[in-house]
Amino acid sequence: MGEPHVVTLRATRDGDLDALFAFEQDEAAVRMAAFTPPDPSDRAMFDAHWRRLLADPTVDARTVRADGEIVGSVARWFEDGAAEITTWIDPAQWNRHIATRAMRLFLDTLGERPVRARVAADNAASIAVLEKLGFQQVGTEVSYANARGAEIEERIYVLA
Repeated sequence: MGEPHVVTLRATRDGDLDALFAFEQDEAAVRMAAFTPPDPSDRAMFDAHWRRLLADPTVDARTVRADGEIVGSVARWFEDGAAEITTWIDPAQWNRHIATRAMRLFLDTLGERPVRARVAADNAASIAVLEKLGFQQVGTEVSYANARGAEIEERIYVLA
């Protein structure tokens, strides 16, 4: 399976949530993401979280599609007045450059800079995506990672 021909983004819809929830059930992906809800398998909590996101006019949540198939999500919200972004791609689609392409498309639509991103310090794949897109590491902090049940180092990146 090579790179998809077309990667697109569209506003996330209620009908996308089943697929997005399924992607977040992969144990390796949850561990890599580290900063997840306390119980990623809690569908009611997942739905409540997405209802809040979709109702918040300051949040920009998009569904990522590759060749027409839902493969993940990207989102921007504001934390302490700063724009912050995140992405989650179906683990079955990893190593196809979808995250990089989706994030590039998403960043092209955002007017605000700087944009911040956070990542577990040992998440080499996500770090590579951020650095490929021009993000620079500006700091670290130790935060509690639900998926690991421990405090871990988190890298903070900024795209100016």
